[in-house]
Amino acid sequence: MERSADKIKTLAEAAAQVQLWKAKGEKVVFTNGCFDIMHLGHVDYLEKARSIGDRLVLGLNTDDSVSRFKGPTRPIQDEQSRARILAALQFIDLVVFFNEDTPLNLIAELIPDVLVKGSDYLAENIVGAEVVKRNGGVVKTIDFVSGYSTTRIVEKIKQT
Repeated sequence: MERSADKIKTLAEAAAQVQLWKAKGEKVVFTNGCFDIMHLGHVDYLEKARSIGDRLVLGLNTDDSVSRFKGPTRPIQDEQSRARILAALQFIDLVVFFNEDTPLNLIAELIPDVLVKGSDYLAENIVGAEVVKRNGGVVKTIDFVSGYSTTRIVEKIKQT
């Protein structure tokens, strides 16, 4: 059985793995995010993303990029903890960090067959959409489970 830590790859390792999967004819799906406190909404979203293809690659924001995006009190969990928790999910095949504000460079390096984001994004505004489409891929959005968010969980904790 593969250990969850073995699914966490450097960019070079991730690119090599994606090329191997694609050479076997497997459809590679890519999504990204912070995934600070895992909840039902995350699990549902990631499971749906994986169902679109044969492999799911998750671009995970580093702690620095989460802080720039979400503010100085985030992330709540460090990047290694977040990566291991995500890698432990059976429907995630690979986790790779990115430190930039967007995953554009990561997407350009990996060239997934499918780029997925939540339906709160318009497909044409999704970072990396042009790169994926230019290389014959598609961009899809997935509806979120209503009522679940890390921000909402943090607020609820603060109220107790």
